[in-house]
Amino acid sequence: MDKETFVKEYAVERQNTDAVKWDGLEAEFGASDLLPLWVADTEFKAPKAVLEAMVKRVEHGAFGYSMTPAAYFDAYFTWQKERYGIELHKDWLRFGTGVVQSLSTVIQFLTEENDAVMVMQPVYYPFMRVIENNHRKLVISNLKQVDGKYVMNLEDMRQKMEANQVRALVLCSPHNPVGRVWSESELEAVLELCRQEQVHVISDEIHHDLIMGKRPFVSALSIKDGYYRDNLVVLDAPSKTFNLAALQNSHVIIPNPQLRDRYDEHVAKLSSPAGSLLGKVAAQAAYSEGADWLAGFIKVVQANFDYVKTELTQAFPAIKVSDLEGTYLMWIDLSGVIAKEEVTDLVKKQAKLAVDFGDWFGQAGLGFIRLNLGTTPANIEKAVAALIKALKEKQA
Repeated sequence: MDKETFVKEYAVERQNTDAVKWDGLEAEFGASDLLPLWVADTEFKAPKAVLEAMVKRVEHGAFGYSMTPAAYFDAYFTWQKERYGIELHKDWLRFGTGVVQSLSTVIQFLTEENDAVMVMQPVYYPFMRVIENNHRKLVISNLKQVDGKYVMNLEDMRQKMEANQVRALVLCSPHNPVGRVWSESELEAVLELCRQEQVHVISDEIHHDLIMGKRPFVSALSIKDGYYRDNLVVLDAPSKTFNLAALQNSHVIIPNPQLRDRYDEHVAKLSSPAGSLLGKVAAQAAYSEGADWLAGFIKVVQANFDYVKTELTQAFPAIKVSDLEGTYLMWIDLSGVIAKEEVTDLVKKQAKLAVDFGDWFGQAGLGFIRLNLGTTPANIEKAVAALIKALKEKQA
């Protein structure tokens, strides 16, 4: 599907529909007149096959306790195998209501209170909240930039793992917000480090379908033909791929049977919900018939990225834009044209944009903004024009 057709068929107005992204502006930003490019969901309807499957299920009318059909596993496993070469097995898979909820559950069963859990900043800020809200010690290793590209600082990670007796690493792959798709060699290096240091790896792979660059996605499950699986829990969901977050369905993949037993025992204590019926109906349809929709969406995101990068860097060559290898989230360094401490006020009050500000992702992100590209070209054009105008006025 080409991007023009995609936008015409799937763009939807979300204001006044109780969307957090649009109708939650006042609560988050203290203003309701901003153009929202923050929360990582989109202004596009789910694939038609998803809507049709949900309508059919709703028309049935009964919503009692339900099992996950065999067809769900077939659709999801086929999607993973054909697109990424990932071999999954039914007994590995558990369900949650979302990746963040599942991350909390996994941290609880893998670690004890006051244990140290590591993240690589700048990184998706709910990771830090989950770690600290579960009374674990947050240990930070900052990504470093080499020739303008973010890479893992393995030596810093090793030193901090040993100094803090780190028990688990939350790996973001692809990485939100910097847009990296980790290479096979990078993943092998960090997984080997964790094996040597006896650190469990929790790999958040929710953005793995959203690959924009030339580097293919490789799951941590596949490294060295699964050599590191015993030390690994993988989290993903159809929510980012197909804009299904409110349907509350995610995957917890645990190849190690001993870890699965511990997970099941812990979840039994919590009586946690294992996804939702309509979430599974939607996901099964998406994995079965959503490939063309996804191709169209990716074209929209890529075009939006190219437009923002070209316009901003032509107007202000000192602005630095991270390459977008994966996700639909653009990481922009404005510190070359405005003081880091002034970015929030300028973007929010002068440009009238609601974005995720870089310091939300850790102090390493101060001076950056994360811009959501999963929206219409018209919204992107408005946002870029407003940001350029505000920056020019600031410099005048």
